[in-house]
Amino acid sequence: MAKSNNALRANHETAPHPKPQQTAPVPDLDRLIHERVRLGIVSALAANELLTFNDLKRLLEITDGNLSVHARKLEDAGYIACAKSFEGRMPRTEYRLTDSGRKALEKYLDHMEALIRAMRK
Repeated sequence: MAKSNNALRANHETAPHPKPQQTAPVPDLDRLIHERVRLGIVSALAANELLTFNDLKRLLEITDGNLSVHARKLEDAGYIACAKSFEGRMPRTEYRLTDSGRKALEKYLDHMEALIRAMRK
C-alpha cells in the first residue's frame, strides 16, 4: 500500500542528511561580469581590439537600450573604454576592453574553471 504524501514528507524531513564535504571557501564571482549580456560584451571585446556599438548589438542580438545600460555599467567599473566620434554626420561609438577589464575576465574565467574542476572530482 502506498504511503501518503504527508508520511513520505515526514520520513524525508527526519532522514539524516549527509554532512557537506569541507572545502576551501569559494571566492565570490565577479557579479558585474557574471551577468549574461555583460559577459558577452567583455568576451566579444577580448576577442576583438575594438567593436562599435552596432557591432556589439548585432553580435549579442540585443536592443540599443539594453546594450547602453550594460556597457555603461562596465564603463563605470573601468572594464571597458568608450570613444565617441562622428563619421560624417552619423555618431560612432567604439568600445575596447581595458587592462583591468581583461584582468577581471581572466580572474572570472579562472574562477569558473576551478568550479568546473571541483564539480568533476
